[in-house]
Amino acid sequence: MTLDTPAPSDLADTAGSPPARFGRLVRPALGLLLPIGLALVWEFAVRFGYSNGRLVPPPSRIWQTLVELAASGELARHMLATLSRVGVGFGLGVLAGTVLGAICGYWPLARRLLDPTMQALRAIPSIAWVPLFILWLGIFETSKVALIAVGVFFPIYLGVTGAILDVDRKIVEVGRIFRLSGFAMIRRILLPAVLPSYVIALRSGLGLGWMFVVAAEFMGASEGLGYLLTDGQQLGKPAQILAAIIVFAILGKITDWLIQLIALPFLRWQDSFSTQAGGA
Repeated sequence: MTLDTPAPSDLADTAGSPPARFGRLVRPALGLLLPIGLALVWEFAVRFGYSNGRLVPPPSRIWQTLVELAASGELARHMLATLSRVGVGFGLGVLAGTVLGAICGYWPLARRLLDPTMQALRAIPSIAWVPLFILWLGIFETSKVALIAVGVFFPIYLGVTGAILDVDRKIVEVGRIFRLSGFAMIRRILLPAVLPSYVIALRSGLGLGWMFVVAAEFMGASEGLGYLLTDGQQLGKPAQILAAIIVFAILGKITDWLIQLIALPFLRWQDSFSTQAGGA
């Protein structure tokens, strides 16, 4: 009894067939089912009188608030302010975390000297840095960006250090057998092995960056999505608060997706469960 295996051309035809293309288009939409379903349930609950919708407004009222903010230009202004803070803070945190994580992961002496201090600093709550940054850097943009960078730094540092330490020793021995130089060892052995974990660290750091920007914008900001949250609380506008939260969620998801999209060409060599299952 023999098993017929499909030829590569047959597999390519199957991957490019209309059902496969349709599946690639439909799969991302599945993630919208839960939030849309919950929004519809709550909308109907308010419309049929099961709730007055005062503290938790229905989606229609939140949408109206978003439209009004967009029409007045406030939404774009606040989004741009928050995106710029997250972008600069994320860039600084990634740069510092990558460099220091690579140093501590590659050189044992540096790890013994620096890692205990880094782990102790990592345990400090984010809000504890706020008064110190205000005292050092003032209440304006520098202190806000610094707080975001601190939030991004630690997951990047931890991810890079851990990924380097987890590289299979046998792969490194193969590189030494072929007498690869230090730079060649990093480029051809360590970098490909570390990259999947590094992408996860980037996504984790970005998520913390979006969390820290809220704390940063509570530090006397006059614009930004965090300011919209504070303004909605002080003026008793729950629809504005929820609208800002939804914008936070959308921007966070889009930026996370961009990291995955940028990293995809560098990770095509992986033969993992996620690639077999069709990805996230």
